[in-house]
Amino acid sequence: MATTLGLTSGIHHVLPQKPTFDVTSSSNISDAMGDNDMLTSDGDNSTLESLTYAFSIPFSFIPGPDPDQIVLATAQARERWLHPPDSPPNLPTSRLPVHQRSINDVQELCKRLSPGLVARTTVSVTELTAENALRKKPTTSVGLWIAGEPAEVHKTRGFILQSVPVAMRRSCVNIDHDQYYISEGVPNPRITVHLERIAQFTGTDIFVLKPPEPTSIVAVDQGSEASQNRRLKISIFGDYESVEHAKTRVLIMIDDLLGQKIVPMLIELSLQSIICGRARKNVKLIESATRTAIYFPPPFPQVYGYSPPGGTRRDPDQVFIAGSSREDIAKAERMLLNLAVNMRIFVKDVSVTLTKIDYILLQRLDDVKKIMDANGTFVQFPLLGSPASLIRVQGTETLHLERTIKAIMVICGQYYNASWWVMDSPIARLLPKPLEVQKLLIDVAAFTGVSIAFNKQVFEFSGSDENVKAAMHMLSDVPFVKENPYQIRVKIELANEHKEFVSGKKNGKINKIMSQSNIQIIFDTFNEYNFFIDVCGGKFDTTMLGLKLVEQELPAAVSFHVPDSYHKRIIGIGGQHIQRIMKKYSVFVKFSNAMERGTSGRSESDGSKVDNVICRTPARNAANLELVKSEIMGMVQRADADIVQEHVDIPRLLHRTLMANRKVLDDLEHKWGCTIIFPSTEMASDIVTIKGPQWQVPHAVHEVLALVPETHIIRLKSSPELEELLQQDEFKKNIADRMDTQFGIRPQPSIDYASESPGGRRSGSGDDYVEITFTYTRDNAGALRDAIEMLTNFLLSHGIQTDSIKGTLPRPKSDSFEDFVPFFHSAVLQKPPQSRVGSSNGSVRRLSGDGASIFGDQASHPEPAQFTDTTEAAFYDGDRKASLSDAGLVRPPGSSGSISSTRTSFSLGRKGSTVWEGGLEATGLPDGEEWTKLESDRSRSNSVTT
Repeated sequence: MATTLGLTSGIHHVLPQKPTFDVTSSSNISDAMGDNDMLTSDGDNSTLESLTYAFSIPFSFIPGPDPDQIVLATAQARERWLHPPDSPPNLPTSRLPVHQRSINDVQELCKRLSPGLVARTTVSVTELTAENALRKKPTTSVGLWIAGEPAEVHKTRGFILQSVPVAMRRSCVNIDHDQYYISEGVPNPRITVHLERIAQFTGTDIFVLKPPEPTSIVAVDQGSEASQNRRLKISIFGDYESVEHAKTRVLIMIDDLLGQKIVPMLIELSLQSIICGRARKNVKLIESATRTAIYFPPPFPQVYGYSPPGGTRRDPDQVFIAGSSREDIAKAERMLLNLAVNMRIFVKDVSVTLTKIDYILLQRLDDVKKIMDANGTFVQFPLLGSPASLIRVQGTETLHLERTIKAIMVICGQYYNASWWVMDSPIARLLPKPLEVQKLLIDVAAFTGVSIAFNKQVFEFSGSDENVKAAMHMLSDVPFVKENPYQIRVKIELANEHKEFVSGKKNGKINKIMSQSNIQIIFDTFNEYNFFIDVCGGKFDTTMLGLKLVEQELPAAVSFHVPDSYHKRIIGIGGQHIQRIMKKYSVFVKFSNAMERGTSGRSESDGSKVDNVICRTPARNAANLELVKSEIMGMVQRADADIVQEHVDIPRLLHRTLMANRKVLDDLEHKWGCTIIFPSTEMASDIVTIKGPQWQVPHAVHEVLALVPETHIIRLKSSPELEELLQQDEFKKNIADRMDTQFGIRPQPSIDYASESPGGRRSGSGDDYVEITFTYTRDNAGALRDAIEMLTNFLLSHGIQTDSIKGTLPRPKSDSFEDFVPFFHSAVLQKPPQSRVGSSNGSVRRLSGDGASIFGDQASHPEPAQFTDTTEAAFYDGDRKASLSDAGLVRPPGSSGSISSTRTSFSLGRKGSTVWEGGLEATGLPDGEEWTKLESDRSRSNSVTT
């Protein structure tokens, strides 16, 4: 251990805020060698050129669109995002032309850089299989090796990262079918031309994709929008900033098609997220009061440094406002400016290690944006790969500013830094050749995703916790490393408030770990918020054991919300209740009141019911956290129990209408104790989140859906009898009024639609159709299928056979035992001998209940139902649960109308045990003696089975 003490005394455990070179760990290479000796070295420049560094360029290989779903593609989009037609099947996503071009650009860039810079570069492309535990699917890793002076290595790394699109994205915007098409199959030329201009202006590729084929009615039963199945998707591909820019332009295009007026205004970037407020509450109130949509730019402009060829960046201070009138837009502008003028800003800079800033930008930027939205703050990051090591945080309240910093520090703690010193000894194995070191570094970086450097027999790693440990395992098998004495140090970053929690009383936990694993643990101060835990050891196995034991002592926590009115009851007199729970589960529990949360004087809903109870315990005891939570929540009334959230799918364009009814939404929130959260306008998301007590959220969801209007259209083949029937009072009384009362759905036929509209005929045929529109609210969407069946029963009961052209809803697949009906042989379930039974010419679907229960005695028939071959297949595939005889679909013998078919069909009686099946001829239903014979056969079968 003397060696470890000597090294630590040379470092002094103080890390500079801006190290000269800090690509691989929190302590730079110069610090690792002791007091900047590496940079001075008595004028010996040979040591400066010995730094070799390798990392894997984090390309995001996103897949392209499905070729069969493409309706429109902008120029060169297919060539970039689809595999060539002659390519073999099942190629990995990384083999797409757009990704291969990025890899080739890196190789060409390194060839151009090497002669002009002191640093030397090498690119290695490695195909990785799914067998690697760190990767779930095959992919391609692009490893980059750089050698030279530390400053030149750092400069080269940053330049390469900023010259390639490392952050590729795909984003979608839904557009209504009727907006995109001006007639059947003919797209709106304004849209196609404008999409092409957007793609060229922003440097992106845009596809218009077909709506997904509905496979089941389950979604409709759960309350999703039926007409959403007809919406097309505008998919945008490109780098992060370009995609966000193009997405905003597409949304503005849709607003323009709807007759909205769009006005830009300028607001400083650093004030935008602060103006939006916590959970974007301020901007949502402005949009609600002015009936406008406000599009803010992305909060991290040019943070990656990359710009696509020919692409134009959006002004980071430019905000677009869309509204129905100039007055509404002007009102929204005034409200935004008033917020900006009257705002008091607090600013704070925080030191973060260089590599962790890069990892946050590449992997966790979405998490940082959520932190900003939750606290109403702004975070400014340096450019990717730059030498700056400070981030700046701005906010209107110090409390939320501190919360933002601490949340970012927690993210930093998920990345490790490690050093591996290979020491000199009389019997030391000779150093490997430079090419061997180069291959070793590239392989470690490619397979684990870490950044690794080698200088003066010191390896340094930086990456996520699991990746760093995997890299150290790979290095432990290298002969040069394991055959020489070495020293390992792993640095874990943790919040200062957890220092005593990890060390224990009088450092008892740490001393126990050091004695068990024969390692040394040092606490190293870093900044105002975090410190480092250095785990040092002379053997790999013991160091990994000690690291594992330290990780088990790290805090694991769960937080949740309990109304303040219950706190005293849960804590008990003198803390008796909570002390008993804490001792029982070895978990520390802390309650925070409104003053500590900074919400004193506000209603509880203002804080969106933020978590005010935190339970903390060592990671080895993390399983008890849920037990503590359940026991605490058991003391809370059911109505105020667990706070949950549910997502509701509501079309984006309806959000403005709902938000304009702010008073109604406020009443719903107050009634059920829930919070209704709409997505930001620039996200173009349909998902509305409802957050509140577990037992109240379903009621709130139901009432919110009752505010969402919906329509569903079906088209039926036109006939004089059908048109006459739909105009009679009988249809209005027995169907329209009854459907409205029973299901909350109103049918509205459009009989003259086919003759008045040029699109009233199906393409390629001369058959007219009648269009029936069902209007309802989303909470009644589950009854839509039954409403369509009620209409179908009504038409069949009047002798009208009609085929549905569009708008039918498929039945969900049953999970009952009926899947196995064909495999059982019994008098009840078997398929009996064939017989000649007619079938209706139309496609008839199962109905809910008897015809008599819906239409009265006029539609009640004792005869068995008859179905087509499609329905028969559905029955034996398990698609039916009810008795087939309950449908009541067949007219009695002798009724008017010729029914013929050559398809296979079957029928089953109400009490039936016999099924007749056979091929049909164009002779219609059996009558007279044949029908009597069939009835007698059925009666004998019934008597046998009973």
